[in-house]
Amino acid sequence: MRFAISREDLIKPLTLVAGVVERRQTLPVLSNILIVVEDGQLSLTGTDLEVELVGRVTLTEPAEAGEVTVPARKLMDICKTLPDDAQITLQLEDDKMILKSGRSRFSLTTLPATDFPSVEESPQNLDFVVQQSELKRLIDRTSIAMAQQDVRYYLNGMLFEIQNAKLRAVATDGHRLAMSEAAADIATDELRQVIIPRKGVMELNRLFSGDSEDSVKVVMSSNHIRAVTDNFTFTSKLVDGKFPDYQQVVPKNSDKEMLVERELLKQVLNRIAILSNEKYRGVRLIVDNDLLQVFANNPEQEEAEESLSVKYDSESLEIGFNVSYLLDVLSVTSSTNVKVSFADANSSILIEEIVERPDSLYVVMPMRL
Repeated sequence: MRFAISREDLIKPLTLVAGVVERRQTLPVLSNILIVVEDGQLSLTGTDLEVELVGRVTLTEPAEAGEVTVPARKLMDICKTLPDDAQITLQLEDDKMILKSGRSRFSLTTLPATDFPSVEESPQNLDFVVQQSELKRLIDRTSIAMAQQDVRYYLNGMLFEIQNAKLRAVATDGHRLAMSEAAADIATDELRQVIIPRKGVMELNRLFSGDSEDSVKVVMSSNHIRAVTDNFTFTSKLVDGKFPDYQQVVPKNSDKEMLVERELLKQVLNRIAILSNEKYRGVRLIVDNDLLQVFANNPEQEEAEESLSVKYDSESLEIGFNVSYLLDVLSVTSSTNVKVSFADANSSILIEEIVERPDSLYVVMPMRL
């Protein structure tokens, strides 16, 4: 095996593929990435047995075909420290991968490509096409509510729901819920649900840019989800579990509405949060007569308070929240104003953007202060 490539062409796929590889592995080969050169194309593969990512680059210079695995982090770190305009040559010699660039020479250990595991194929039963930017937007807007290391393992990920030419993403950690949907080229009226594990969601999101008009083909099977673009093939195992009925969580009887400028509320909450309890992050909201007052204090007897004008003409209400949950919602939404719907001090609130066709909603449970 021998090929030459510019650092610029190699660094992006290498960084993304190496990101899938876990630092600590029980199998030495899982710390490596698989390098395959065939028919003038270079492919790089990384996996942790749950998630697999294949990056592809077309080589512009003649290359010798072959395949081998090399340490992912070391190869990435070497390439990152080379000059931006560097040209890199990689050649397999006596079970060593020799990397040359300018006056630099590195020799890396290898393991056979035959030792490298691949994610099992399972028969596909649904595929559809969606814009990369739309898929990234769905993940950005809902991933804030995914659980981390919850014993309810099905919450440590994101629900993808498909029906009637729409792709809906839902995430919840039991204290808050985020939901967003997008149009997709889906040829089925049947309701389909899959749960993608947290790591799979985060790695998938790294592949896309928010302004890309390119499309991605998504393939679903009973055990896996796969996303295919011209340059990458991403595969993740699915979480085997049943996602809770999220529609039951969305408040239906919220009869009090507050309209507030999103960026202004975000700034106020950021300031007040400085003096909130570092562990519980609680803030108290009192809304009455077009005025919202926000309060926080901490065990050091420090206090913060601020008020801002809002639109609200219902009875006075006092309610407490984890300020981080509110800030997360205000950070991923983009409308000028948001609508906050209340029922009472012990009920969850509903936060929605004020736009012509709202496609996202957020539910946050209150906390006792």
